[in-house]
Amino acid sequence: MKQFKNSHIAAFTSLLLLIAFGFHLVQLTPWKNGVLVASSMFAGTFIAIKAFKALRMKAFSIELLVTIAVIGALIIGEYVESAVVTFLFIFGAYLESRTLEKTRASLRSLIDQTPTEATVVRPEGHVRLPVEEVVKGDRVLVRPGEKVAVDGAIVSGQALIIEAAITGESVPASKKVGDRVFSGTLIDSGFVEVTADRVGDDTTFAKIIELVENAQETKTKTQKFLDRFAQIYTPSIVVLSILVYAVSRNIELALTFLVIACPGALVISAPVSMVAGIGNGARNGVLVKGGEIMEKLSRIDLVIFDKTGTLTKGKPEVTEIRSWGLTENTLLQRVAEAEQLSEHHLGQTIVAEAKKRQLSVGEAPQDVRIIKGGGLVATVAGQRLAIGNRKLMADYGVFVDDEADTYATAREKVGNTAVLVAMDQKLAGVISIADQIKPEAKGAIQQLRRAGVKQAIMLTGDNRHTAQQVGDTLGLDAVHAELLPQDKLRWVNQLKQQGYRVAMVGDGINDAPALAAADVGLAMGVGGTDISMETADIVLMSDRLDQFAHAYSLAKATVRNMQQNTVLAVSTVVLLLAGVLSGQIFLASGMLVHELSVLLVTFNAVRLIRYRPGKKVGPHAAGVSLAPQFTGDSA
Repeated sequence: MKQFKNSHIAAFTSLLLLIAFGFHLVQLTPWKNGVLVASSMFAGTFIAIKAFKALRMKAFSIELLVTIAVIGALIIGEYVESAVVTFLFIFGAYLESRTLEKTRASLRSLIDQTPTEATVVRPEGHVRLPVEEVVKGDRVLVRPGEKVAVDGAIVSGQALIIEAAITGESVPASKKVGDRVFSGTLIDSGFVEVTADRVGDDTTFAKIIELVENAQETKTKTQKFLDRFAQIYTPSIVVLSILVYAVSRNIELALTFLVIACPGALVISAPVSMVAGIGNGARNGVLVKGGEIMEKLSRIDLVIFDKTGTLTKGKPEVTEIRSWGLTENTLLQRVAEAEQLSEHHLGQTIVAEAKKRQLSVGEAPQDVRIIKGGGLVATVAGQRLAIGNRKLMADYGVFVDDEADTYATAREKVGNTAVLVAMDQKLAGVISIADQIKPEAKGAIQQLRRAGVKQAIMLTGDNRHTAQQVGDTLGLDAVHAELLPQDKLRWVNQLKQQGYRVAMVGDGINDAPALAAADVGLAMGVGGTDISMETADIVLMSDRLDQFAHAYSLAKATVRNMQQNTVLAVSTVVLLLAGVLSGQIFLASGMLVHELSVLLVTFNAVRLIRYRPGKKVGPHAAGVSLAPQFTGDSA
């Protein structure tokens, strides 16, 4: 029965009940009974159809119990009871469906934000097309007040863009040429032209909707148990009601027992909470891949953080260059040419610095090898370059003298990553690179601790001096540095073996093995979205750690809400059955209480839609000083 049908059936049935009441007042009993029977048959038909459909699927539904009870009440002449029960059931189903719709409001609002048209730049001019007709490579113009219809890079213009649909952040982000934009975001002011590289179902926004839809359909362990329980419980109640009749010879008591014992509130107690919790997360830029993940997150007591892009901004800058035997710019130019093909943030930082100094980086490197956890080796202008950490230098037979080692260590102690550069197996220089701690990091970690996290540690490939400085500033319990990806994986497994329930927060790319091994893996940001969404259990759509703090508090609130609903549902059934067997509760009044319990469970879950943790975590939380700069990972 669809929602609009429920409302029509309930309205017509209530009208029939009013007419029956009128006949009762004028003592036209035959007419009253006729209208009550008609009302019971009308509403009962829809209930019976649903019960029959469930039986065809080999499921015992609450509708089956109500149908049996209504037929029995009609047979024994309890017309008032049968009419009131069918009306209450239909009206309760209508209110329940209306309320449940609110729990899916976040998903519906996401779908409503899906752009439907785009302005494509063509040789003949600007052409307005349905989004389905935009193809990869098209150049799309987006004006103020319009939604971006594709994922791609800005090739012209600049704008303030509201990215709440993607990141949950309502403050407009400034975007210029070269920056990426995403479908579903809104131009607040300015204009941009975007070259589409993802269209239709391939866009980040479409994948978010798909992920949330799938997550809201998945079931927690509690839900799975309740489903199995209902399949056993419902037929058992039918048998028990027969036994009640056999013992009492009271058909009305048996029918009342049959209806009152329905597990309606119990069956929906878990899913309605989980749908509301997942919807809240989606509205706040937190994509949880299902109810079971939400349950696991609520039990986490140890959090592992990657550093770069997680605790730090992931936008490092070159702070100093020291060279031996050649000029700073020559060293920078050679290293930048070698790093052109590197996707690592340190390599990209060096290339960006060379371009900033207007140095030519046109010559393509040869024989490039990426050394995980070490750096890079390549041939540039006939010279073999090794660029990375001390381990890489040792592996390639590069001698690092005391002067160079002392200098590199001093740079690391003040918060830099020291990138060592060798040319033809001779040390040629050190490039110092620094990053900044995220402004919300300390407040977010404090909120996680208040919510129940016992330990927060960092695993990083960066040098130990820098890592420890970040750890000390943020108040972390432990810092483990200079790790390879397999080292991080080993630490995750070791901590799990010690009995901790572990969450790993990383970028979803370098940290993929550790994310997969943790009880809950969380990926930061929309960079590398495909990999992040596949690897992690939870995706934080902006690079803000306070989203994680919100997700953790929300998970605990959701599971707590689910438990409250279960207790309420079970308590209601127990009390009603006690009332029925003691002769205090009858069919119509019991059905009214039963429907009220269903609504209470649903209303309780709806509160999660607007849930926010008690303390706001943001850039200004706790007055944290963020002046020191810290470095990027080398893992």
